[in-house]
Amino acid sequence: MTYIFIIVFLTLSLWVGHAALALLLGVVFSYLFRLSEDFFTKKIGTKILQTGIVFLGGSLSLSEAAKISGDFLPWVSLFVIATFFFAFLLGKLIGVDKKLSFLLASGSAICGGTAIAVVAPTIKSKPEELITALTIVFILNVIAVIIFPLIGSLLELSQLQFGTFVALAIHDTASVIGAASIFGEEAVEVAATLKIGRTLWLIPLVLFSAWYFREKRSSFGFPLFIIFFIVALILNSILSPSYEVSYFLKQVNKTCLLVGLFCIGSQIDQRALREITIKPLFQAIIIWLIVITSALWII
Repeated sequence: MTYIFIIVFLTLSLWVGHAALALLLGVVFSYLFRLSEDFFTKKIGTKILQTGIVFLGGSLSLSEAAKISGDFLPWVSLFVIATFFFAFLLGKLIGVDKKLSFLLASGSAICGGTAIAVVAPTIKSKPEELITALTIVFILNVIAVIIFPLIGSLLELSQLQFGTFVALAIHDTASVIGAASIFGEEAVEVAATLKIGRTLWLIPLVLFSAWYFREKRSSFGFPLFIIFFIVALILNSILSPSYEVSYFLKQVNKTCLLVGLFCIGSQIDQRALREITIKPLFQAIIIWLIVITSALWII
């Protein structure tokens, strides 16, 4: 019976075609059916989203990506560094556990759950710290996908401005692309390009984490989908595919986005929600509000 309903919910997500609703439908599905930890949607959501981002790379122009990055990448780098150190300092000031604060700072500065998942084994964080950090970032990302397009419309932001705004101010790559997709295709292209530049900071983050906590790690845990995205971007520029091919790649990206967001919504952990305390939540919200304000000021 569960599998019948998941087909219904997924079909509804694809039919509506709205990233925020797909995410919320996943959350509702999880609460209605109390999914087991090993339910398949909890395992494939991130992979589907990453696959969609790779297909998006195949529909982007390298010259356009270079132009966008050249204009905004210095700001992205400044945002990453300033956000990380300010978030970590804020956590220390208000008394958040050192490793939990480090996880939240990593997720806020770079790429949300991906950064947290990469850093956690490097610093040997406790399971409850990892669950708390991931849950807080997840909640903020759900909020972001819903309210950011409303902010963009209210402020009458252009596609370029909105793409830059979400790339700077939203944590996870999936939520960045999800919010941008509601606003328009150009916003998606800008957001995806800049967010990839932000995610590249994972390499120095892992190196800094290993040094700061005096831990060694055999591999970087660097997201492979970023490499595939860049390869697809290069192939697109070399082969110059037709409009039909580019359109097909964008449709695959959109489908992967909606299905992936639904699956990620189904990952919500009710027990983890009950374990969240005020201090780390306060840390994450304050730094996020500062980042949002700063991003709007820049654009």
